[in-house]
Amino acid sequence: MKVLLGTGGREDGFDALDRTLERTREAGDDLTVAVLETSSDEDVESVAADVREQVAATGIDAEVRVLEGHPGSQLVELAETEGFERIVLGGGQRSPLGKIDLGEVAEFVLLNADVSVTLVR
Repeated sequence: MKVLLGTGGREDGFDALDRTLERTREAGDDLTVAVLETSSDEDVESVAADVREQVAATGIDAEVRVLEGHPGSQLVELAETEGFERIVLGGGQRSPLGKIDLGEVAEFVLLNADVSVTLVR
């Protein structure tokens, strides 16, 4: 399966990366990691370096790209133009009432992607 993981450098994005790398190792998926410009305090190139290091430590051959611009739009466009079968994102916190609160990027991707979206919590 051709999988696109989007991460912006927050803890939930790195958790999603860990779980996706596990699945990639087990299932033999073709993984691309897109590092997104988000409102996190870290520089996108610094996040990309951390992602590359984490991917290299697993021995999995995955491409790591930096996407500029609106993160949700860039993920959806990349998935459509390059034939990805699934988009994976980290996030989704529970509200005090037990409902899931999605971040802006996750909500945009869920509402606009034509491919399956997996939200890792």
